[in-house]
Amino acid sequence: MDWLAHPRGAVLIALRILALGLSAMAGLGAFVLFLQFGQADGLQILDVVRAVLILISTLWLAWGAVQALIGLTTLPRAPRLEAGAPIKGATVVLVPVYNEDPVSTFSRVAAMDASLTATGESARIHFAILSDTRNEEIAAREALVFAHLVDERDGLGRFFYRRRINNIGKKAGNIEDFMTRSGAAYDYALILDADSLMEGETILQMIRRIEAEPTLGLLQTLPRVIRARSRFARAMQFSASFFSPVFARGLAMLQGRTGPFWGHNAIVRTRAFAESCGLPALRGTPPFGGHVMSHDYVEAALLARKGWLVRLDDDLEGSFEEGPENIVDHAKRDRRWCQGNLQHARIIGAPGLRGWSRFVFAQGIMAYIAPLFWLGFLAASVAAPLFVPPPDYFPEPYWPFPYFPPSEASKAIGLAIGIFGLLLVPKLLIAARAALLGHARDFGGSATAFASTVAELAFSSLTAPVLLAYATRSVFQVVLGRDGGWPTNNRGDGQLGLIEGFVASWWIVAIGASGLVLTYFLAPGLLFWLLPVGLPMLAAPWLISWSSKPTQSHLMRVPSETSLPPVVALHDRILTRWDNAFPAPDNARTEPASAAGRSPAHA
Repeated sequence: MDWLAHPRGAVLIALRILALGLSAMAGLGAFVLFLQFGQADGLQILDVVRAVLILISTLWLAWGAVQALIGLTTLPRAPRLEAGAPIKGATVVLVPVYNEDPVSTFSRVAAMDASLTATGESARIHFAILSDTRNEEIAAREALVFAHLVDERDGLGRFFYRRRINNIGKKAGNIEDFMTRSGAAYDYALILDADSLMEGETILQMIRRIEAEPTLGLLQTLPRVIRARSRFARAMQFSASFFSPVFARGLAMLQGRTGPFWGHNAIVRTRAFAESCGLPALRGTPPFGGHVMSHDYVEAALLARKGWLVRLDDDLEGSFEEGPENIVDHAKRDRRWCQGNLQHARIIGAPGLRGWSRFVFAQGIMAYIAPLFWLGFLAASVAAPLFVPPPDYFPEPYWPFPYFPPSEASKAIGLAIGIFGLLLVPKLLIAARAALLGHARDFGGSATAFASTVAELAFSSLTAPVLLAYATRSVFQVVLGRDGGWPTNNRGDGQLGLIEGFVASWWIVAIGASGLVLTYFLAPGLLFWLLPVGLPMLAAPWLISWSSKPTQSHLMRVPSETSLPPVVALHDRILTRWDNAFPAPDNARTEPASAAGRSPAHA
């Protein structure tokens, strides 16, 4: 079944056509059902507008569901390699940092180096910490902690640190600067984020894979979220560990030679990257001009354009990252992603790009504008009674009995069930397969894994209106020309009080209240259907605060909590020791830190 696990040629084309066809069928089905529903009181132009909006929205939901269904058909499979083959090339591990706590970040480097040492492999692997830090106090602390890192790990000649004077291009510029100055000294570069951790054996396996495939330009892993504490973060962590592997399997089956790059926890061939991935600034000013923000998608497309293979190996374990602990930090990070993805509208038509690369750009853009279609559909539905003439129960003159048009409520109910099914069924099927194959054992057993799935579905349904509100605001800000810059995330405790939650979401409360009031007066029949959207918006401050609090629930536990990965245990021990050696300054926990990298964890 390798031809299905890693489809090529005609099989790949057929699989893509099937995926797109099923998504189109779901969207068209929703379109037709809604038109039939609208005919009950006479088809109006607004009914057609709403049908088109529901078509686009359902098409997008169906694409995600189909990707999961495809992922359920196969299991990840490692490529055939010579076991323990000696590594010939030189590799550098790149760790870009930007106003990070150096004790936490540099101790990760120490843990990965110790994990590599434990393998006994003698491959030439160096570490380069690339600082874009603007805060002088943090920069001074970086130099101090780096000296300690070199001393403790006997890393002279293997560990390097440099701080750029001008951080042009942010992270992409940081990597490009290294490639220009020092990339020729290495065959491969493993690109990490400041919060990345990787097992030594995983790093070696990645090097062996890229060395064994001369056309492989980039190899992406599927990072698992670790160390989540709050309710929000634990839900994201469970989703990334339980659901994302199946979505990633579907993506890996559809990728062909044009796989994804998520900007971190991936290895590149330095020659291929240097030759293919130069990113000039776009004409004009931000948000649509200037430096490319979501550079990773673009770099993957440029590699594929040059004929290099870009691949996601979803079988690789031992690749980790951390995530935001609350909705507000998530929304700040998502704001940058939104601007970067919408900026791809300037790039999608670039000459020479492969068709699937353009499709990936379109997906990224659609991921952020999809909420606008849902918002438009809801607004049009509330306003529809203003444009619909009152029903005529006596269409025939002098006919003594009223005529009641047949109800099409069943069509509306069927449509609602279908849309919710696209959201719920894939996750329920993932839980069922985990129980059948025994994978649920790692998540507390079949019963606990199923209960965790239901809890995650309930939690995501509750927080979705709030997250969609933030995403919609981000789109409007970008379209209106507001540059979000490169905001940084807080890696600290992340707990928020009710007042902080209200300050961050008062406008969501106002929109939710206004929407429910307008619905009550204009379309009271829709009020019940809009409560699942409106009530969470009214409760946004409480939801933000409540979900930021830590929890000890046995639900949504992941394997890394019950059996700590070796490199994570190493990092914990080193970090404890270094925290004692380098007491944190008073402002260390409030300094901003760079945002975590993108993954399909929340598909």
